[in-house]
Amino acid sequence: MIHPRKDKLRFVFAVVSFIIFTSLVLRLLQTNEFKPTNIMERSVGEENPVELKPDSNKNGPHAGKCGLAASCLSGFAFKIASGATNAVGPQICFDGKIIIEKTVGHGRPGITIVVIKETTGELIKTATYNMWNGDVRELIEFLKSIEDGSFVLMATFDDPATKLNEEARNMIAEFGSAYVSKLKFRDNWVFVGGKKTMTQVSFEQHLKNDKSINQYGAWPEMIEMEGCIPRLD
Repeated sequence: MIHPRKDKLRFVFAVVSFIIFTSLVLRLLQTNEFKPTNIMERSVGEENPVELKPDSNKNGPHAGKCGLAASCLSGFAFKIASGATNAVGPQICFDGKIIIEKTVGHGRPGITIVVIKETTGELIKTATYNMWNGDVRELIEFLKSIEDGSFVLMATFDDPATKLNEEARNMIAEFGSAYVSKLKFRDNWVFVGGKKTMTQVSFEQHLKNDKSINQYGAWPEMIEMEGCIPRLD
């Protein structure tokens, strides 16, 4: 028989956990300059059509696209955020267009990829691959399909590494990543590189999953990265 006191403690713990989770989601939704857009849903691992809208930049007349503090005078602005725990998904903004918006409670676990044409800044395609229980061969085929002269933007959510094998890691390393070989279970990682682009591109941030210092218990904190990619004359 369950003791009434233990039953009450379990109820209190459940209520407190719900309040903490709700507060976390609300706080994370307010941590950056990204605004919601109309993005069509797709199956994990498939290329997805997207409907792009301008970001709502309210940082003043001299502010840059994607919420940057200053304009990229002769380049493409970008801003990327990884997911947070398994509650809030990643976001990717490029040249003032929000391509991937954050979602709450579901969305894009694994690695989300955006491919951009170097010469024009045009969106070519996007996809997400589940690296917890998905098929890494699908990711490899997608990486192979990326054409030369493309920028490649990546952001993680929840677990990016369990199914990520050496072949896939090597291919991503060829795009300019220095950290993909070290990526492990529930690490957070954001990356901008290129496949045989004329402009040398490599932006990257990596945060290890370490329960002794994690901000969210079993997950590290969300990471953000922004910058400018030179535009070809």
